[in-house]
Parts: sequence; C-alpha cells; structure tokens
Amino acid sequence: MKVAASLLVFYFVMLFIHVAGDAHAAADQLEEILREQTKARQEDKVKELKRQDQIENLKRDQQSSQSQQQLEQVKQQKSEPSQAQHPQATQTQQQLDQLKNDQQLQRLQTDQQLNRIEREPNPVRQQQQTNEFQRQQQINSLQDQIRRNQTQQDLDRFRHQQQNLR
Repeated sequence: MKVAASLLVFYFVMLFIHVAGDAHAAADQLEEILREQTKARQEDKVKELKRQDQIENLKRDQQSSQSQQQLEQVKQQKSEPSQAQHPQATQTQQQLDQLKNDQQLQRLQTDQQLNRIEREPNPVRQQQQTNEFQRQQQINSLQDQIRRNQTQQDLDRFRHQQQNLR
C-alpha cells in the first residue's frame, strides 16, 4: 500500500512538473509572439513615418517649383529690370536656392535618422526615438512653412513692384 501511495504521489509530482514545464513553455511562446507583434507594429510605424516624410517632401518640392516659376514669370515680364529691381530678384532667387538646399539636407538627415530608428534593437527606445522624430518633423515642417511664406511674400512684393513700374 505504501508503495502504491508513493507511486501515486510520484506520478502526481511528475505530472505537476510536466504541466508546469508546459505552462512555462507556453508563457515563453506568448512572450515571443508579443515581442514579434511589437516589433512589427514599430516597423509599420517607421514605414508610415517614411511615407509621411515622402509626402511632405513632394509638397515642398511642388511649392518650391511654383515659387521658382512665379519668379521666372516676373523676371520675364520685363526683359531689362531696373537696377533697383535686379537686387530684389537676385535676393529672391537666392532665398529659393537656399530653401531647396536646406530641404535636400533635411531629407538626408531624415533618412539617416529613420535608419537609426529602424536599427534600434530595444523596442522601448525605438518607440521613444519614433515619438521624438515625429515631434521634430512637426517643428521642421512649421519652420519650412515659415520660410516658404517669407519667400512667397518677397516674391509677391517683387511682382507688385514690377507691375507698378509699367
């Protein structure tokens, strides 16, 4: 009887160890799945940031091209601008050129920053970097808008002066 009871206890202990091992393995699998899901969500977030950045870049390019075309139209309206107008046209052209150069530099910096975020192995740190990137992009976008508006105002002022000289 003692042997049977001992075997029964031994059987239950072994069963408990087996079940506990299975539960631990299941917990490990669940943890791995959660890690993979987090990683996939963060990769999707980075891809979305890249798409948003591409859209912003296209908008900036379009606005720069429009400003450049407007400046060219104003320059062509009068084939020989007076000495007072020539410096203003040159200044506006320099502003447009600087804006294009700044945008190109910003694109390169953005690409580098997104690549660093993608390579970050720590999910929490990657999320922090993503949030900081988004904040910085919003700031950059507003600063770009201010510069474009200033250039547009200068262009409009130049166009108005051209029209008043006719």
